[in-house]
Amino acid sequence: MRLKLLSPGEMSAEQKQTYDEAIAGKRGRPPAPMMAWLNSPEMARHATRLGEVLRFDTIFPAKLSEIAILVTARYWTSHYEWFAHKRLALAGGMDPQIADDIRDRRTPTFDDPKAKMIYDVAKSLHEGHGLARPLYDEAVNVLSERGVVEVIGLCGYYTLVSMTLNTFEFGLPDGQMSELA
Repeated sequence: MRLKLLSPGEMSAEQKQTYDEAIAGKRGRPPAPMMAWLNSPEMARHATRLGEVLRFDTIFPAKLSEIAILVTARYWTSHYEWFAHKRLALAGGMDPQIADDIRDRRTPTFDDPKAKMIYDVAKSLHEGHGLARPLYDEAVNVLSERGVVEVIGLCGYYTLVSMTLNTFEFGLPDGQMSELA
């Protein structure tokens, strides 16, 4: 870890307010990257609020939103992000083979057209830096405009998370090994 993470007793009033708000939210605890973001308390506050919306309040159930998150974690080879969100994806009902395929950079086979579209959009956002018109039109048709916006939000937010975790070298919990090479 490249950064000393503050305990609540070491935080400024502004940092502690953001920390307390995160604990009171739907997560019930501060998200790991927020502990680094607290070096910029106002950024931490807004980023944490955005993360809560994207994690809990999109139009997608977890097994779908986690596709975009896992594609992002894999793209950035974010070991901590992958570790945290693979468990959430499986708990949300994702087929383990889909997670394994994303991990191994294979295109998964999807039964659900929304799942396939979220995967295609997330992959195109990361690798193609946007969506070609035919993919965009199909994505709006399958996911709705709100859905496309929310997939972009998931990929963008979890890119910020992955960059934070990678830059500050957040380690996995003791005894855990990364699945990503």
